[in-house]
Order: sequence, then C-alpha cells, then structure tokens
Amino acid sequence: MEILVCVKRVPDTSENEIVINSGGNDIERDDLVYSVNEWDNYAVEEAIQIVDKVGGSVTVVTVGDDESEEVLRREMAMGANNGILLTDDAFEGSDGKGIATILKGAVEKGNYDLILTGAQADAGAAQVGGMLAAMLDYPYASLVNLIEAGDGKLMIGREIEGGNQEMNEIELPCVLSIQTGINEPRYVGIRGIRKVASVEIPELGAADIGVDASAVGEAAAKVKRVDYFVPDTGEGAEMLTGSTEEIIDKLIEYLKAKGGLK
Repeated sequence: MEILVCVKRVPDTSENEIVINSGGNDIERDDLVYSVNEWDNYAVEEAIQIVDKVGGSVTVVTVGDDESEEVLRREMAMGANNGILLTDDAFEGSDGKGIATILKGAVEKGNYDLILTGAQADAGAAQVGGMLAAMLDYPYASLVNLIEAGDGKLMIGREIEGGNQEMNEIELPCVLSIQTGINEPRYVGIRGIRKVASVEIPELGAADIGVDASAVGEAAAKVKRVDYFVPDTGEGAEMLTGSTEEIIDKLIEYLKAKGGLK
C-alpha cells in the first residue's frame, strides 16, 4: 500500500512561551522552537504500522519553506521511506483551501492508495483533510482512531460524541484525518536522524505539481486572520464539597442560579 502523510512544522508549545506580536495579528515567531504537529506524528506512525503489516511505502509531504525540511527528515528517521517538500513563494499566505489545493497537486503527481492527515494542523481549523478529500472526490473520515487494512478497503473506527466508537468500512483510495491516541509514536534516536541526514528530498513548486499560482497564496485566500488575542483569565473553578447527595443538590442549585436549569 502506498501511503502519503501530510505533515506540518509548527511551534512546539511545550518549548515556547507564546506571545502575541505588536500588530495583534500573529504570534512572535523569532527564536521559536519548532517541531512536527502532534496529530501528524500519530498519522505517520499509523502509516508505518500499516506498511509493516501489508507492505508498501510511506511518503511524508509538507508545504513550507526550506526550514520545513527538518520535519520531513524527522519523520523519515521515524520510518517513512520518502519525503517531499512543496515550496514556492506563491504558496505563502495560503488559507486552508489553498493548502488543500497544493496538496491535491502532490497527490495527483503520485499514485497513492491512502492519504493521511492529522486531525488538526491548519491553525486548529481541522479543515485541510476534508477539503483535500472533496477536491480529489475521495471518501473521507475524520477523528479516526482505529484502522484495519483489508483488500481494497479499510475498516476504521471514529471517536464520536459521548465517548462512543463508530465503525465504518471505507474504500480505497481515501483520505483519513487521524486522532491522537490511535497508537504510540515511536522514539526517534540520533542514529535514525543521522541515517537520513543526507537523503535527497525533492522540492516541488507550483509548476511542478500543476497548480495555478493565482489559485493559492495570500491573494487567493478567502479566510484571513485579522486578530489574535489571549483570553482574559477567569476567577478559577469553584470546588463543591460534601457527600455525593450534597454535591448533587449544590450543583442543581448552581445551575438554576446560572440559568442552566429551570
């Protein structure tokens, strides 16, 4: 099975103190520590595990600048076979639809049975996977936390409301957005990183993947970020104490007082 996994280089929230810039429309990005998007890491691990069972190869792809190459090499050190860097000045400032358009070009340039994305990557909007599937006219499922490969199809589990699990059969080729917790991503050691340090990673621009430069980038974006702010800190949680019955009574009274119950 040939699997393409879409990954993204993002600020590592565990290593950075996020500060809003002076313009209020972005975060301060100077000196930030970057890593691969957490959800994407689970998608790569799942792709590797599928290939280990049924054969094939895993290719990781990202849209970005030269610095984004580091996340491709990190995922190749993890076990992905190939990497593709989609980079072009025309891609700068693309919204979710623009990114999906760029990725569509990369998909159509290859021959993939399965495309995986993280459940969230595009500034938390969780939209690129669904948009990509729609553009390709492929079946799509989101929040996937279980995959069983079959003959020409997959059995997938999805996390839905109320903590329930939904099982579906989906035909290949398809696009799946992967939820965290589907697996345990493997540790990437120095030896693995050194092994892929000199591997050539192709860089493809708009013309290489058949994408009209005027259809992507900031000028074509229909969604533009206009503001960034840190929510005001609330007063904190109120802890209810007492027996179970007393806590229930207090909670009911509290909800009535706040208009939650009548």
